[in-house]
Amino acid sequence: MWQRIKNIYHLFVAVFSNIFFGWPGEKLKIIGVTGTDGKTTTVHLIYHILATSGLKVSMISSIGAVINGKEYDTGFHVTTPSSFTLMKFLKKAVSFKSDYFVLEVTSHALDQNRVWGIPFEAGVITNISQEHLDYHKTYEEYLRTKLKLLFSSKIAVVNRDDKSYEQISRMKGQIPNLITYGLPKGNSDFNKYNEAAAEAVCLALGVGESDIKKALMTFELPLGRLDLIYEGDFKVMIDFAHTPNAFEQVLKVLRPKTKGRIIHVFGSAGERDRIKRPVLGEVSSEYSDRIILTAEDPRSEKADKIIEEIASGIKQSLQVQKIPDRQEAINSAIKTAKRGDLVLLTGKAHEKSMNYGRNEEPWDEYEAVAKALKERGLNYE
Repeated sequence: MWQRIKNIYHLFVAVFSNIFFGWPGEKLKIIGVTGTDGKTTTVHLIYHILATSGLKVSMISSIGAVINGKEYDTGFHVTTPSSFTLMKFLKKAVSFKSDYFVLEVTSHALDQNRVWGIPFEAGVITNISQEHLDYHKTYEEYLRTKLKLLFSSKIAVVNRDDKSYEQISRMKGQIPNLITYGLPKGNSDFNKYNEAAAEAVCLALGVGESDIKKALMTFELPLGRLDLIYEGDFKVMIDFAHTPNAFEQVLKVLRPKTKGRIIHVFGSAGERDRIKRPVLGEVSSEYSDRIILTAEDPRSEKADKIIEEIASGIKQSLQVQKIPDRQEAINSAIKTAKRGDLVLLTGKAHEKSMNYGRNEEPWDEYEAVAKALKERGLNYE
């Protein structure tokens, strides 16, 4: 009930923001991207393809905003900004003569009316797996919320290989101009799905196939996505994976490529979906050789409690360390890494703060790795 009241407030803010900034969404072709995983990479792919093809485009993703080539910070732990901030960025894009705007859209933003008033040219759903059930309560409600993006889009692009497609396909009559994409059976490279989504959208927008292929050849993954930041006797990689599905996809790709051990350092956010915590432990233990559980924005919860809930899903035979201090956890992983090992740090990636329930405290995963490498006597740039 309280959330519904808050959503009415958000709706009023959205209406006011659209009026205040002169309905900027109507002056742009806006592509919205939602899904449990892959949203940020898909946004950056679409942006890169459009920009490389000579089109004027701006974007907002969980990493930040890019308006007319200039980067802007959108705040801590923000994917889709508030309505007022969003309209402000759209207005700025209009003033710089952008024709297209690619926007990462969360289920929270859809449910809370934060993207109300935006006439989406295209809406993309990358995939829908169990997530945010602390907020949406059921998978079905989570899916229904995601579908709001398709219902408000002229072009709807969905992944036909995802389990959500069975339910989406039943609603074809309600979804205008439904386009699907997928991969040949047996292909498990999840980034190929992101590329396929971006290609499907850009083709629908009129970009030539040859231009798309050229753009894909020069695309670099966004900050904190399969980011191999150290390569010596062992490797260190940073990735934003923080859902069971993302763990599965990332680890499945890395396992056959790693000669030594996979040392996985991760935690789970406090005041968020508790149901997934043991599942994270279970999925990681399927592929990792050593797990180090640590803090990952515990907020008002005790990091030790979150760690124990994750640990309950881990195979008993696996080596597990519980080090709540994230810097110490990273130090331990890097200190004990051997030739051929991969140290995989997930969950924080590009984020610049850690929340312990008081205020946002400065945190930089890359600096933490640099400190750990330096402690071991290794150079890092």
